[in-house]
Amino acid sequence: MQLTRFSDLGLRTLMYLSLNDADRTLPVTIAEIAHQFDIPHNHLVKVVNKLGKLGWVTAIRGRKGGLQLAVSAENLRLGQVLRGLEGSTELINCDEPPCTLRGQCLLKGALNAGLEAFYSKMDEFNLADVCARRTGEAIITLHRQFLGQQATRH
Repeated sequence: MQLTRFSDLGLRTLMYLSLNDADRTLPVTIAEIAHQFDIPHNHLVKVVNKLGKLGWVTAIRGRKGGLQLAVSAENLRLGQVLRGLEGSTELINCDEPPCTLRGQCLLKGALNAGLEAFYSKMDEFNLADVCARRTGEAIITLHRQFLGQQATRH
């Protein structure tokens, strides 16, 4: 199984937003996240829109606007996030194209059980868990570097 790029970007965005550092007096912008992870701006807008619809990110409009995590990182389980971003609950579709083994095959059930086991294991971790220690320090460093670059441009 491989996560979609959409889910990967969603996780990175949530991780980036989860760290509150003393230098974060303003919300983080889409432009900042796009720059930090070398993501096309338009693609990140779609990801952030989905995160907002799921209730995990709040967008603040205006000159001092940006993005904020709408829930605590401790309350956001990775399995929950992946279910929300991946959308589909099945790895294969036996109906399209129609499989001649449909109704007699055990593969779909086995794959679905494995997928559910994966999501259950991911639910053992929350966003704060994966942003601890070195990861959190790296995110804070990235943010400070971005602020420094922005200050030298103005």
